[in-house]
Amino acid sequence: MRLVKQLVIVSAVAAAGSLSVGAVQWNVPLTLILGVATAVLSLLAYAWVVRWTEHRAPVEVAVAGAGAALGRGALIGVGMFAAVIANIAFVGGYRVIGWGSVAGAVALFGFMAAAAVTEEVVFRGVLFRIVEGRIGTWAALALTGVLFGLSHVFNPNATLWSTIAIAVEAGGMLAAAYAATRNLWVPIGLHFAWNFAEGAIFGTDVSGKSAPEGLLRSVMSGPTALSGGEFGPEASLYTLVAGLAVTAGFLRLARRRGHVVPLRRRAARNDATAALSR
Repeated sequence: MRLVKQLVIVSAVAAAGSLSVGAVQWNVPLTLILGVATAVLSLLAYAWVVRWTEHRAPVEVAVAGAGAALGRGALIGVGMFAAVIANIAFVGGYRVIGWGSVAGAVALFGFMAAAAVTEEVVFRGVLFRIVEGRIGTWAALALTGVLFGLSHVFNPNATLWSTIAIAVEAGGMLAAAYAATRNLWVPIGLHFAWNFAEGAIFGTDVSGKSAPEGLLRSVMSGPTALSGGEFGPEASLYTLVAGLAVTAGFLRLARRRGHVVPLRRRAARNDATAALSR
């Protein structure tokens, strides 16, 4: 019941905000304002519903330390995409053909802020966090990763491969980021920075969607397996490898910090065994 309440309320706020952002059809000031407003309202709705349904402070979105955590996530996201696009460019799959649009990049800032925050509060803040408490970290990571991939299956130019890639490299990675840090700021920063670098800086398609020109005007070509084809770099094998590497790093950190939640039945069995041995 708690999962349903949180999911309904947070999803409703996120959907309303996202629809308003889409309705202004890339008007630069309105997209920026509505995008940032959607991000803020989604976080406020999440904090409120956690207090209401769980009777606790929503520490995973606490303001204290938010800037540093967002910055760490953003550095990982930008660095990861820069490494991916550099590898694609090295094999001739990405080429800059000129300067794009500062206005387009500003609009994309608002759009990506809304997308990153709404998806993180729904998929990591509600789904992964609550499901993890019932079935453990590993199973929750796999389940919510699949759901995250399926949420992109109707995107333009989506394929079975792009859906699998998104599930693994993004769904798994962002859940692992939450598991390692136990806050939503790092996955939000990572998610936003990846998307912003992809569309607003390097001028490529994001999850199959075309957008206003970013700072660079570019073309992509070559084998789909390397460039990602019409879906964009997220369907590239380079992105899959990078996502798996970052996921492994976060999971290792989660394990070292003792943040991996065991399957409840296994945990109960271990507790009973320990009690009998005393």
